[in-house]
Amino acid sequence: MTEQMARIPVFDGHNDVLSRLLREGREGAEERFLNGQKNVHIDLPRARQGGLVGGLCAVYVPSPGREPDANGDLPRVERESALDQTIAQAALLRAIEAKSDGALQVCVSAREIRAAMAAGRFAAVFHIEGIEAAGPDLDLIPVLHAAGLRTLGPVWSRPNIFAHGVPFRFGHGPGLGPGLTEAGRELIRLCNRLKIMVDLSHMNDAGFWDVARISQAPLVASHSNAFAICPHSRNATDAQLDAIRDTGGLIGLNFGVKFLHPEGRADTELDISVMVRHIDYLVQKVGIDHVALGSDFDGTLISNRIGDAAGLPRLFAALSEAGYDDEALAKIGHLNWISVLERTWGA
Repeated sequence: MTEQMARIPVFDGHNDVLSRLLREGREGAEERFLNGQKNVHIDLPRARQGGLVGGLCAVYVPSPGREPDANGDLPRVERESALDQTIAQAALLRAIEAKSDGALQVCVSAREIRAAMAAGRFAAVFHIEGIEAAGPDLDLIPVLHAAGLRTLGPVWSRPNIFAHGVPFRFGHGPGLGPGLTEAGRELIRLCNRLKIMVDLSHMNDAGFWDVARISQAPLVASHSNAFAICPHSRNATDAQLDAIRDTGGLIGLNFGVKFLHPEGRADTELDISVMVRHIDYLVQKVGIDHVALGSDFDGTLISNRIGDAAGLPRLFAALSEAGYDDEALAKIGHLNWISVLERTWGA
């Protein structure tokens, strides 16, 4: 690994650190992130070691059970529970910021992300993955926006009142279930008005194309891979990649081995070359200006060849060896994310 590779700043499109910290226990959660802990993918020391300068910090509410129903859908989440957990995770992000002594900043604009990076602060963006906390009146969305929410995925991989999240199925495309409900269509329109980025990872095919028809913003899949290489329902098809390209959108590489491995295996020794293969394919389909990273740190099983956020330079070393020059590496590392957020949010 070269010294040059270790210095590439990375702005990452997805992590689940907030839900992981709360799952471990609220007491001392800020200190665990800021000071570091064992057996996790991301904390502040690991981020600094790997050149991770910021990213979308997801609020994620787990399903009450893991067993799918007859349609393959995971259990729905009750709104009251989702609201409690959403507020708790959003409050935790702000508590980490308050206790960080300037080491972490919650950013609401591309300008703030750039300034945080320049000052050596971790640039965190408040993101929600599955908006079960909101009702059909959508009154919660402007309130969360005022609290700093700037990106959201209407669904996780389960149904809610807005859309139908794609179930986890290897060997099956994303064409599972219906598209947006009327409340879902209104949600997308409201996100456009408030300039909240809509994240299409976890959306099924019908929902993807409903968003594509309604939204006036770039199409973004923050943490999905190439279906052509790994035929998993969570990955983006060629037609979806074409739409992402045509709207000037972005796709972020998911580090989850089940979404990378051509046979969908949970292979914790998966070689980094498979990640490079996905990036090669995505660049071929959408162009170098529209590919980035969406690691899913602390939210999925990743290869020991990366390990955690400190291992990010290994991926960039592999990309360099595969022929990506410094400009391309910077685009994949952080410039493409900042660009699509700026074009979605405005200045």
